[in-house]
Amino acid sequence: MNLPPIDLRSLPQVLRAMPKAELHIHIEGSLEPEMIFALARRNKVNLPYSSVEALRQAYAFTDLQSFLDIYYAGASVLLKEQDFYDMAWAYFEKAARDSVIHAELFFDPQTHTSRGVEMGTVIQGLARACRDARSQLGLSASLILCFLRHLSEDEAFATLEQALPWREHFIGVGLDSSEVGHPPEKFARIFKRCGDLGLRRVAHAGEEGPPAYIHAALDLLGAERIDHGVQATRDRALMQRLADRRVPLTVCPLSNIKLCVYPHLEQHSLGQLLDAGIVATINSDDPAYFGGYINDNFVQTFGALKLQASQAYTLARNSFEASFIETSVRSNLIARLDQFFEELRN
Repeated sequence: MNLPPIDLRSLPQVLRAMPKAELHIHIEGSLEPEMIFALARRNKVNLPYSSVEALRQAYAFTDLQSFLDIYYAGASVLLKEQDFYDMAWAYFEKAARDSVIHAELFFDPQTHTSRGVEMGTVIQGLARACRDARSQLGLSASLILCFLRHLSEDEAFATLEQALPWREHFIGVGLDSSEVGHPPEKFARIFKRCGDLGLRRVAHAGEEGPPAYIHAALDLLGAERIDHGVQATRDRALMQRLADRRVPLTVCPLSNIKLCVYPHLEQHSLGQLLDAGIVATINSDDPAYFGGYINDNFVQTFGALKLQASQAYTLARNSFEASFIETSVRSNLIARLDQFFEELRN
């Protein structure tokens, strides 16, 4: 659409207020230190940190694995259905304030079932929060079950079977955790099984791993979206493939900086991805650990890369186009976005 002139000084306000979808959010990664300690007290869990501040100071990550070590420690406080509800509800309240009107949440059941937490406890707590987000906040939400790639494919099959009694509560599957050394082909059979079940399929690829991992996620896993995917810029043919097939990338700029994928935000490849015609989106990944929710990612990235209002519209529209919502609902959400920018003319 033809956008009205927007003063650059007003652009941060536009970014914060425009309707958007979030497609790459690990709900366990939204667990703020304050809630970690509150849940630890409620569930009588001993933490290896003396205070909220001590935990925050531990967030000096050097790579993905150093983050995951703390991430799994934080998740240890999640034991009961209400814990999962409270965690998701806290995220939804923040997302609504950030003008998120649709969210697709990743969750990692193996992180919890390995500690003796029942699959139903995890899914029912999250699903109840999704229902309440729709009715109380006007925010639609869906769940995507992720397999941990540092574990075996056999364990992923077992996890899927445990989850199938609650199939109605999740729309798809993903692949996350340590990328390097765990290529997508390791999970080809389980993703084939999920495709046969009608589950949507996404996969983390090309964050720290090479462009070949993105090709493999598309070819061997049937991934409909690539989570991260920023290493695609190292492969010209892959960039063309992503653009031609309109394969969405769920990019998480502040996460990439926190995990040292890029040394500085000014060097991030998001602008390059947009210029290539790729369906890129902005998301927060693990916001409690990486220093920012979705609007923080938008505002800081636009400031660092000197992006313009037209790119804000494109990114927001991409987020709806890349979502797994019904076509009619998607059209309505895009219409809300168009109306928002039309009203800027007045």
